[in-house]
Amino acid sequence: MAGPLLEMRSISKSFPGVKALSDVELSVAPGEVHAICGENGAGKSTLMKVVSGVYPHGSYGGEILFDGEPCAFKDIRASEQRGIVIIHQELALIPYLSIAENIFLGNEHATRGLISWQRTLTHAKELLARVGLHENPQTRIADIGVGKQQLVEIAKALAKEVRLLILDEPTAALNDEDSRKLLDLILELKAQGIACIIISHKLNEIARVADAVTILRDGRTIETIAVGAEGISEDRIIRGMVGRDLEHRYPERTPDIGEVAFAVEDWTVLHPIDLHRKVVDGASVNVRRGEIVGIAGLMGAGRTELAMSVFGRSYGRRTGGRVLMDGKEIRTRTVPEAISNGIAYVTEDRKHLGLNLMDGISRNISLSALGKVSRRGWVNEHEETKVAEKFRATMNIKAPTVFAETGKLSGGNQQKVVLSKWIFSEPEVLILDEPTRGIDIGAKAEIYTVIADLAAQGKAVLVISSELPELLGMCDRIYTMAEGRITGEVDRADATQESLMRLMTVSAATQNEQV
Repeated sequence: MAGPLLEMRSISKSFPGVKALSDVELSVAPGEVHAICGENGAGKSTLMKVVSGVYPHGSYGGEILFDGEPCAFKDIRASEQRGIVIIHQELALIPYLSIAENIFLGNEHATRGLISWQRTLTHAKELLARVGLHENPQTRIADIGVGKQQLVEIAKALAKEVRLLILDEPTAALNDEDSRKLLDLILELKAQGIACIIISHKLNEIARVADAVTILRDGRTIETIAVGAEGISEDRIIRGMVGRDLEHRYPERTPDIGEVAFAVEDWTVLHPIDLHRKVVDGASVNVRRGEIVGIAGLMGAGRTELAMSVFGRSYGRRTGGRVLMDGKEIRTRTVPEAISNGIAYVTEDRKHLGLNLMDGISRNISLSALGKVSRRGWVNEHEETKVAEKFRATMNIKAPTVFAETGKLSGGNQQKVVLSKWIFSEPEVLILDEPTRGIDIGAKAEIYTVIADLAAQGKAVLVISSELPELLGMCDRIYTMAEGRITGEVDRADATQESLMRLMTVSAATQNEQV
């Protein structure tokens, strides 16, 4: 029997004041799909940066063997020469170059410094066909969706004759259909003898494709589980990740629902560049006090565009509609105007739009309501620190101090900082756009509790999510969107994944016929 393709023995890695990895063990067989699970901060991404040369030999302890030979990778290029390729959660593609140019960037088909574009395009077509992407290789990356960009990254890896493909949260930004296609491709690569390591918080996907699961907790290997013919339960993985059973992923709540607090009526938004395209078309939604309302829809349905356009016209060009608070029309022409009217928006893109990653926790939390910790234009840093310490305790933000750089926190803790920022502004309405994207199961449970508590305080909460189980587990009512229109409204008691999916796939033409 052939030995392991990859062995990592007693891997340890430290940063100033933090032991990120402690004697971690990992073994991956040829042609195996191996999942790595753990809460945010467990050491998953750090471990993969060690094996891929992002953290060079000498900066960590332990030993790496590939094909039975000791490896001392000095950088990423050295690991790629052995056939180890990592695709990070933030895709490393240049948007204004073509697909073909991105695939062969740094690996060009060139002779004496001159690129052969015929060879480049021909080879790119072959690689795109191999990953099931039917696009012209001369198409710009900026002109294709995130799901297709993920396939371009895999084609790029195949161009480097990959033997071990590492995927960090590969489906975090994908809708259900694109996620399914990507998982199918991973199984095809497995059939071709390519080994894959997947880091993912989507346990149902892991259970579907993985041959083995290694669980990390607090920088240590807890166990490696072989997935037999009977499969592996999500509860089994969760128990290893968090050290206990999570009996209730969604908090039990008896909603005390009041009058309509927030309503959007006949809201229409044009695309910011293509003024002939309606991104949101006559949408109407409302949320009552103490109620959690969900919006479900496939990628491109217009959910985020609706939220951002309501919140200070942060997206597109509005052509019609009204926003009402407690039955009275309000203006939300700018972000400060929306905030002053009691609206908060937690963006789906916390890294670029939700946080200043180079600043500390305390400054990020105070940003939405600086007036509450300042006088005559001067910020009272003592008061700002007190506020941040309070949220660090109540939100269980795991950080050494409130002055810690936000960009160095795990995804779950960054999301808690974003929520703290908006809760500090004391809004009446919270619009939460993908509030648990890219965070672990333990942090998700904590954020669900925060959302439930906000509703219990009488806040009106609107949740946009691509995870239907999340909407079904948390929401009292659910709206569905497709092609910029509201296509349905379903009470929690009557909602199922199947019924929501039917409404999410209703075309505008079909809806007009039904009307």
